Amino acid sequence: MHIEFASKKLSRQMESAASMQKAFGDRAKRLQMRLGVLRNAACLADVPTDPPPRCHPLKGEHEGCYAVDISGNWRLIFEPNLAPDCDGQGTKTNLADVMAIRILDVVDYH
Repeated sequence: MHIEFASKKLSRQMESAASMQKAFGDRAKRLQMRLGVLRNAACLADVPTDPPPRCHPLKGEHEGCYAVDISGNWRLIFEPNLAPDCDGQGTKTNLADVMAIRILDVVDYH
């Protein structure tokens, strides 16, 4: 799957193991594993919904976004990059159609 980042800062934090370690501390190793799962998936439907990654849709202020578990309450939040004719407005997103994502943040939103 193709992965983009919401900001240059986030992109720099994710570019190497050392920069991940500096930015995210003890969560860096699991974050690397989750990014590997996302990169190796052909589409979002291929990302496991069972733990440990547990890909799941979000509600509330993060409506339309998805998350994978990092550790404890920490999540990697991303949104699908859909083609303009597949914007998903008013319909449930077909996960098999999502072949690119945009990572928004690594956060404890609980």
